[in-house]
Amino acid sequence: MSDKIHVEIVYALPEQQLFHSLEVAPGTTVEELIELSGILEQYPEIEIGKKNKIGIFGKLAKVNTVLREKDRVEIYRPLLADPKEVRRKRAAEGKAMKKGAGTEE
Repeated sequence: MSDKIHVEIVYALPEQQLFHSLEVAPGTTVEELIELSGILEQYPEIEIGKKNKIGIFGKLAKVNTVLREKDRVEIYRPLLADPKEVRRKRAAEGKAMKKGAGTEE
């Protein structure tokens, strides 16, 4: 049995995706992986816990989460627009369009 586990860390920008595969000691936390990966030096705009949330396979995770074999840690960018507000606006525009639809001949 190996004394290392295989994990991945990913961060995506609109024009670039970062993917690192690392071997770390069992018991390594998400925070320790982020430090070991060097991603914070490469992308200083990342602020874990302030601007950027983190997850493991799409589920939000805390920095003190202990990693398991083949975990993929994802660093999320902040949303530019509130999805609920965008849906409300789209729905309101749709209703306005339907009211006037078919009245011109």
